[in-house]
Amino acid sequence: MKTRYFVSALVLGSSLIFSGCGDNKANVQSATAPSPSPAVKEDAAKPAAAASDDSFKKATEDYRKFVIEQCDLFVKQTGDFVAAVKAGDLNKSQELYAPARMYYERIEPIAEALGDLDPDIDGREDDIDPKDLKGFHRLEKSLWQDKTTKGQEAIADELLANSKLLRAKVETVDIDVNMLVTGAVELLNEVSSSKVTGEEERYSHTDLYDFAANVEGAAKIFDILKPELQKKDPALTQTIETRFKELNDGLAPYKKGSGYVLYTELKPEQTKKLSQQIDALAEPLSNMGKLLGA
Repeated sequence: MKTRYFVSALVLGSSLIFSGCGDNKANVQSATAPSPSPAVKEDAAKPAAAASDDSFKKATEDYRKFVIEQCDLFVKQTGDFVAAVKAGDLNKSQELYAPARMYYERIEPIAEALGDLDPDIDGREDDIDPKDLKGFHRLEKSLWQDKTTKGQEAIADELLANSKLLRAKVETVDIDVNMLVTGAVELLNEVSSSKVTGEEERYSHTDLYDFAANVEGAAKIFDILKPELQKKDPALTQTIETRFKELNDGLAPYKKGSGYVLYTELKPEQTKKLSQQIDALAEPLSNMGKLLGA
C-alpha cells in the first residue's frame, strides 16, 4: 500500500492554500502545498455497531457489480494504452494514459485491499524505492519527462498483467459495509492528499482526471448506501447529496472535451475553492458510518 493509505479517513482541512502551478515537475514540487488536514478519529467513518450481513447484502452485491464493470473497462483501456506504448506511439500513449487510469481510481479501495497490486499498478516515487517503481507512474515519467516509449515494453506488459489479476481477484474479495463507508472517505482523502495538490500526476499534470474519478467512486458508494442512510437520517442524506452536487459543479468548468484541463492551468484561487468543496463534503460523508450500524 502507499504510505498515505494508512490514514483511513480524514476530514479535509479548509485551510488548503496553494501558491501556484508550474509547467513542469520542478514547478509542481515547488508550489506551496496545502497544509495536511486534521485527522478524523479512526472510527468516524465506521459503523457504530457491526451491521448484519442481511442489512447490507444488496448494497455489497451492487458494489461488487460496479467494481467488476469498472475492472472490465480498466483491462480493456489499459490494453489499448499498453498497445500504444509498445507500438512506440508517444502521442497516442499520452492520450490514453489518463482515461485508462480513471477506471482504476474509481475502485481504489478494492485495489488497496489486495496486497501489492495497488503499489504495483499505481505506486508513486514518494512511496516506493525509485528502482522498484513500476506501473502507471513509471510509464508517466517516461512519456512526459523523457518523452519516449523506448525501453518501457516490459513495464507496460506487467501493468496489463496486473490489471487482469485485479479483475480476477475482485470476484472473491470480501466486501462489507465497513469497506464501503471507509472507502468513500478514503477516496476523498486521495483527492485532498495528492490530486488537488498536483502531486499525483507530477509529469503529465492530468490530476483532474484522477480527481473526478475518485469523486465518482465515492458518489457511487453513497448512492448504494443511500436507502439505508435515508431511513436513519434524511437530513444528513440531503446534506451529502447537496455537497456532492456542489463539488461536481465546481469541477465542471475544467472539463475539456471528454477529459479535463491540465492541473497547471488552474489558478491558486481555483484549486483553493475545489479543496474547500472537498472539505465541505468530507465531514458529513464521514458521519455516514456512525449511523449505518445494526
